[in-house]
Amino acid sequence: MLRTWVFCLWLLSGLTAATTAGEWQLSELCPAGFTQREGRCYLQTLYQDYGSLQNSGVGGLKTGLPEIRQGFTAQQIDLGRYLFFDPMLSGDGSLSCASCHQPDKAFTDGKGQSLGIHNQLADRSSPSLWNVGFLKTLFWDARATALEEQALGPLYAKHEMGNTPEQLLATLRSNVHYQALFAQAFSETPIRLEQVYTALAAFEASLISLNSRYDLYAHGFHDALTANEIAGMNVFRSFVARCAECHTPPLFSNQQIAVLGTPEPEGKPLDIGAEGPTGDRSLRGGFKVPSLRNIALTAPYMHSGRFKTLRETVEFYTKGRGHAVPKGETLSLHWHIWEPKLTDVELDRLVDFLSALTDQSFMPVIPTRVPSGLPVDNQHNTHVSMGE
Repeated sequence: MLRTWVFCLWLLSGLTAATTAGEWQLSELCPAGFTQREGRCYLQTLYQDYGSLQNSGVGGLKTGLPEIRQGFTAQQIDLGRYLFFDPMLSGDGSLSCASCHQPDKAFTDGKGQSLGIHNQLADRSSPSLWNVGFLKTLFWDARATALEEQALGPLYAKHEMGNTPEQLLATLRSNVHYQALFAQAFSETPIRLEQVYTALAAFEASLISLNSRYDLYAHGFHDALTANEIAGMNVFRSFVARCAECHTPPLFSNQQIAVLGTPEPEGKPLDIGAEGPTGDRSLRGGFKVPSLRNIALTAPYMHSGRFKTLRETVEFYTKGRGHAVPKGETLSLHWHIWEPKLTDVELDRLVDFLSALTDQSFMPVIPTRVPSGLPVDNQHNTHVSMGE
C-alpha cells in the first residue's frame, strides 16, 4: 500500500526525485565481456574461436556459440539497466522487471509461479536471463522471437506488471530525468515506446555468463573441475544419459521445444505449453529446452517449479518414459525421454557437474536508486556498487 501511495502521489503531482536531471548520466563504457567498436558494444569470448562443428561430438566442449544480439551502445545498455530495476514500469509502481528476475537468483525469483501486480500468480516460473541475448525464441512456450517482443508480455499483462502502453509512455515523458537519459541514449526526443523496448533488450542481452569453472575446463585448464564433476560431465555427455544432446554446450540448450511429460504441481491441470501459441497438437505439453547455466541458483525447476532440487530433477529422467503423463493424455514425448536407468551415484555426479556451471562474475551494478524516485526492490541483491 505504501509503495502504491508513493507512486500515485508522484504521478498526480508530477514531482520527481530530489536530484536534478543533470545528475543522471549514462555510462559510456561497455559492460564486462564486451568491447567497444565505433561507439557500439560487441561480445568478446574464447568461444568465438571455436567452429560449431569443431571437435563437437556429443555435447562437445569446443562447440561455437549461436549469434548474439549485440551492437547496442553503452548508453542504451545503461538506460535499460535503470529501466529494468525501476518499479515505474509497472501499473502501480509496486514492482519492476527485477522483482521476478532477481540478480542473486540468477535473474529468477525462486518461485514455481511468479507473483505479479496485486500478488497475482503468473502461469509459470520466471526463466533466468543469463545469456538471453543468444536465444532465438523467448518464454517457456517460445511464443516470442525477439527480446523487444518479449518485453511486451510482462509489461502489459494484467496479472504481471499491469501497465498499459499509454500510461507507460506518459509516466516516462513526465519524468525530467528519463527525458534527459533517453536523449543521451537515442539522441532524439520525445521518448518513444520502441526506445523503451530497445533499451530493455540492450541490457538483457548484455547479461553474459560464460566464465564458470566448466568453461575454464573447456578452454584447457583441466584442474578447474573436481574428479566428481568430471565424472558427472562424462555421464552428462554419454550416449546413455544423452543430456548434452538437448542441453548442448556451451549455451547448454539446443533452443528446441521438447515434450517431456513432467508432472504439474498437485491439483494443477496440464499446461499445454507450446501447443497454445502454435496450435500444433504434437507440441502439447512441450516447452523450450532451458539453458543450464547457473542452474544451481534457480530452484525450483521446470516450467512450473515442480521439482525443488536438482537431484529430484535429474532423477525424473531415469524413472521411465511417460511415467508422469496424466491419465487421459497422449503426449508426443521427445525421443530422448526413455529409460537410461542411471544409478544413484551417477545422478549425484550429474548434480555435481551442474553446480560447476555457476558463474555470475559479470553481474551488472545494481542501482540503489532509480530516476523515478520510487524505492528499488533490491533487498535480495548483494552486488551494489558506487551508490548507484
